[in-house]
Amino acid sequence: MNAVWHPECFRCRACNQPISDYEFSTSGHYPYHKACYKESYHPKCDVCKHFIPTNPAGLIEYRAHPFWVQKYCPAHEIDNTPRCGSCERMEARDTRYVPLDDGRKLCLECLDSAVMDTSECQPLYLDIQEFYEGLNMKLEQQVPLLLVERQALNEARGGERNGHYHMPETRGLCLSEEQTISKISRRPRFGAGHQAAELITEPYKLTRRCEVTAILILYGLPRLLTGSILAHEMMHAWLRLKGYRPLSQDVEEGICQVLAHMWLEAELMSGSGGNAASTSSSSSSRASKKGSRSPFESKLGGFFLHQLETDMSPVYGDGFRAGQQAVQKYGLRSTLEHIRMTGLFPY
Repeated sequence: MNAVWHPECFRCRACNQPISDYEFSTSGHYPYHKACYKESYHPKCDVCKHFIPTNPAGLIEYRAHPFWVQKYCPAHEIDNTPRCGSCERMEARDTRYVPLDDGRKLCLECLDSAVMDTSECQPLYLDIQEFYEGLNMKLEQQVPLLLVERQALNEARGGERNGHYHMPETRGLCLSEEQTISKISRRPRFGAGHQAAELITEPYKLTRRCEVTAILILYGLPRLLTGSILAHEMMHAWLRLKGYRPLSQDVEEGICQVLAHMWLEAELMSGSGGNAASTSSSSSSRASKKGSRSPFESKLGGFFLHQLETDMSPVYGDGFRAGQQAVQKYGLRSTLEHIRMTGLFPY
């Protein structure tokens, strides 16, 4: 910037107005008003919409979600800013998330495809049963599926003698014990201010007729997340009903995560017009019945795949990656047979 300028020619690159201030900013070879430079280059918080402040060292410091790349001030991690209970995005100041009665909040995009009660989940259950049949893994026994509140899920978890639970929050369970469960029989109605009301529950007595008494899924999750959890829990049921020996947590949870991942991939491929016939012969026909998927729901499905693939827990994350590697190398059928014989993944 050592050139000589006519005063009226020394103009801001952003607003094209002359720069008469003593101080100005530059980017490349272009001059800017300091305020214009800040507006153009200083990042804004996606939550509070303000410029992200500098830290004590004078550097711009912010956080960003690894998938959504939502950037925000570090202060929002400790100021009780809500996150969506499904997609994990923080609630921006110009939006309002919908509160559920168990303390969770949902963004409006996740709410749009949320599965809210037991009857609403039955078509999805049939879809995933078809998916398993397409893999020649039909469940011979009819296992009840119930959508439940968080409290009922936690109480059922406490009633199981043996079980594996995904921490910090369990969203699904495959039950083996006889219990009475409070199922959601009618979805909540959302009134003014998106407040949930008139959620109806009723007791449901589980009777043990086989190794599995029921599958429970947390209500209020988007369809793709509900489906991936259901595919996971159905794999637990399949292993028990087929007489597999008790497996180590990383092997059992790992192969269940593999099936959840396979179902999600098949759903996203069928929804985008891809051919998922190699995974399930009925995926394309199911997609045509459901109609096209919204761009956000497709992006949300990618996020759920990302969660499965990047889970850092030794049981669910490492177990999934070991199972995925085995299935990719030997195929699902050979992997399952090896697990039956040895209790381990093939290597």
